[in-house]
Amino acid sequence: MIGKLYIVSTPIGNLSDITFRAIDTLKSVDFIACEDTRVTGNLLKHFEITKELFSLNAFNESNKLKIVIDRILNEESAALVSDSGTPTISDPGSRLISESIKNGIEIISIPGPSALISALSICGLPTNSVVFEGFLPQKKGRQKKLSQLSDEERTIVLYESVYRIEKLIKELNEYMPGRYVVVCRELTKKFEECWRGFPSDLLESLKDKTIKGEFVVVIAPKNWEQRPLKI
Repeated sequence: MIGKLYIVSTPIGNLSDITFRAIDTLKSVDFIACEDTRVTGNLLKHFEITKELFSLNAFNESNKLKIVIDRILNEESAALVSDSGTPTISDPGSRLISESIKNGIEIISIPGPSALISALSICGLPTNSVVFEGFLPQKKGRQKKLSQLSDEERTIVLYESVYRIEKLIKELNEYMPGRYVVVCRELTKKFEECWRGFPSDLLESLKDKTIKGEFVVVIAPKNWEQRPLKI
């Protein structure tokens, strides 16, 4: 009998956000495929789970994919986790899922934390129609993508690192100066906060902000007229 592949969401910061179902699944599978065995190892240690960890990330996926598939076909069950949040959402894992489908492996979602959904739930912008771009290209194609997004009539969600968040806000001030922006920092963690305003407002307030952590940037649709107060 073929094993199953469970796609397990893990906390994006606050460990209390893990679900009972996620814990039960991680305890029950034969092995866990993860981005970084050290990160997942710390998570398992916190919840007193002892399980074999198998490294599967963007750098080794092409070489190790077949090993995971073969083990599941040989009646082992597996969980796929990312370092945080929901696997495959701007994280590796899509190829594993695609190959699992081709091989007739049942794939089961264990839903839970997601920075994307968390940011949308508190942004105060329209969420009925959203475009998620993840991380913009670091160099080649970045300006072209920003130019395309400047005409977007849906709410835009981006991920950005601490190293480029100030650069991104400067670019938004150039390409979308009239668009309302919500920058979510360190979601679910102790120093979680949201910066709200137009790009020029945010650039001015950055002087007094702590530029640390991970960021989700939510941008209002083009021509959106309902302007929340700056907070």
